[in-house]
Amino acid sequence: MKFFIDTANLAQIKEANELGILDGVTTNPSLMAKEGIKGEKAIMDHYRTICEMVDGDISAEVISTDFAGMVEEGKKLAAIHPNIVVKVPMIKDGIKAIKWFTDNGIRTNCTLVFSAGQAILAAKAGATYLSPFLGRLDDSSWDGVELIAQIAQIYGVQGFKTQILAASIRTPLHIVKCAEAGADVCTCPLDSILGLLKHPLTDIGLAKFLEDAKKTMG
Repeated sequence: MKFFIDTANLAQIKEANELGILDGVTTNPSLMAKEGIKGEKAIMDHYRTICEMVDGDISAEVISTDFAGMVEEGKKLAAIHPNIVVKVPMIKDGIKAIKWFTDNGIRTNCTLVFSAGQAILAAKAGATYLSPFLGRLDDSSWDGVELIAQIAQIYGVQGFKTQILAASIRTPLHIVKCAEAGADVCTCPLDSILGLLKHPLTDIGLAKFLEDAKKTMG
C-alpha cells in the first residue's frame, strides 16, 4: 500500500518525505486555504514546489463544477509537472471530465466518493485513483472501511485498474484497517502516519535496552 500525505504544508511534507516511506501528496482547496495560499499563480507555484519536493503523484484539485471548466482547469494543472494528478469531484460533469482526461492522457483522482456505485462509475470513466472518504462516512454512522473492502472486491472481480485511495483518514488504526481491506493507497495527515510508530511496549523495551547498555559500558 502506498502512503500519501494529505496536506499543503511544506514542512509536514518535508518531514514525511524524510521518513523515506512517502509515495505522494494529496491536496484540496481547504488545505490550500489553511496555508494561506491565495490566487491562481500562488496556487500553481505551490503545486510546483510540492512536485519538486516529492518524487510521486501529487493530486491537484479543480474547483469548477461544470465539464468545460474542469477540463480547462485540469489542463492547466497537468501542465505544471508530469507528477500532477487532476482531482475531480464525483458529480455527473466530473465523470464526463474524467473520461475526457483519460482519453487525452491526463491522470485523475475522483474525489468525494461515498458509495460503491460511485466507485464503479469512476472506474468505468478511467480514473487513475478513487478517493472514498472514510472519516466522513464514519461520522454519518456508516462503515468507511467496509466500503473500501466492497470496492476492492468489485474492482478485483471486474478487473478495473483504478487504484483505491483511502481518504479522510482520522487515526493510525484507519490506516491499518485500510491495508487489511485492500486499499492501494492511504492518504492521511502527518499525525496519523507518525502514530503508526507508537506502542508502549516499544518505549518500555527501548528504555530497558538503553539501561542495560549503560551497565555493559561500565
